[in-house]
Amino acid sequence: MAFDPRAAIFAAWIAFLIAWVMVAGWSARAASHDDFGVESPSRVLSIAAIVMMLVAFRPQGLGVIWTMPAWFGWPLFAVVVSGFAFAFWGRLHLGPLWSNAVSPTDAHRIVDTGPYGVVRHPVYAGILLAALATAAELGRVEAVAGAASLIAALSFRAKMEERALRRDVSDADYTKYRARVPMLIPGLRG
Repeated sequence: MAFDPRAAIFAAWIAFLIAWVMVAGWSARAASHDDFGVESPSRVLSIAAIVMMLVAFRPQGLGVIWTMPAWFGWPLFAVVVSGFAFAFWGRLHLGPLWSNAVSPTDAHRIVDTGPYGVVRHPVYAGILLAALATAAELGRVEAVAGAASLIAALSFRAKMEERALRRDVSDADYTKYRARVPMLIPGLRG
């Protein structure tokens, strides 16, 4: 594979996944973890979606739905990198408050600064932006299915996290935050 926009996007996905795994241990200890089974469908669907996204880079597959103009690849690469950067900003901004489980931590609180002042779930928003830009560039069945699966998985997980925050922090405080800051798309309330 020559170093073209598609190769660069693939490299961005690999770099993101490696970096994400490397920082995974830097998180707060969960105070409890009662709902792990509830999280499983979201986790499985997220992993399947990422596999579909990566498989879409292979030359053979289920088929091409559309082809983007060649000049559009590099701007889409920039969108992918921007999405991953936004996701990492969200992850790093939480610092040790971040957890890979939907459960309260000992220092649980609403964070509404940095990327969390732009959207309530910047990690998911950034990953979804990268997935949608990847699907747009590849135009393959697998990439579109992967992006759609990621939308479903991360939307489900975001709603689980919001229920947990309302329960564990303060429903009134979270309701105010929710009224001020959109869930995943800047400017779109709800």
